[in-house]
Amino acid sequence: MNKPPFDAEAALRDYVARRDITDAVQRYLRGLDRLDPDLVRSAFTADAWVDCGLMAGPAETFVPFAMELLGAMEANQHLMGQLRIELHDEFRASGEVYFQAWHASRDESGAPRDLFIAGRYVDEYACDNGEWKIHRRHLITDWTRDEPADRSVLEAPTTNRGGRSGEDFSERRNWPA
Repeated sequence: MNKPPFDAEAALRDYVARRDITDAVQRYLRGLDRLDPDLVRSAFTADAWVDCGLMAGPAETFVPFAMELLGAMEANQHLMGQLRIELHDEFRASGEVYFQAWHASRDESGAPRDLFIAGRYVDEYACDNGEWKIHRRHLITDWTRDEPADRSVLEAPTTNRGGRSGEDFSERRNWPA
């Protein structure tokens, strides 16, 4: 049985598509954590659809919804797990992204709480003008945990805390002279 010759051009197109899809997913997660609506929006096609359970609708509606929801929390962090991408052709792909998210909040008495959500994004991706983006997204929650939290380390004056809305060190990079 003869093996077909290696097609470097096709392999490169495949690699670039997977890289660009991964980048779109990472922009989405970073945008949520930094409360950066433009970064989140940049991950979606103009006509994208999102169903996160709490709301379902156009990405243009989802972005302000997510900013308000996450902005009401003290902090959050989304981690990407395995990412499975299946390329269908030059313009369409589908995938599944595992994630874990931590949300810092407070209960009615003001005591700190940690909410953990783990699940998967079931996605459809589209390439428009050479740019791969999320076209359809459906969030599946696999497990959650909500528990009392100890913020003593995070609240210590020597802890370099993350920021949001342009106040994170990674965005300003204000190194000492």
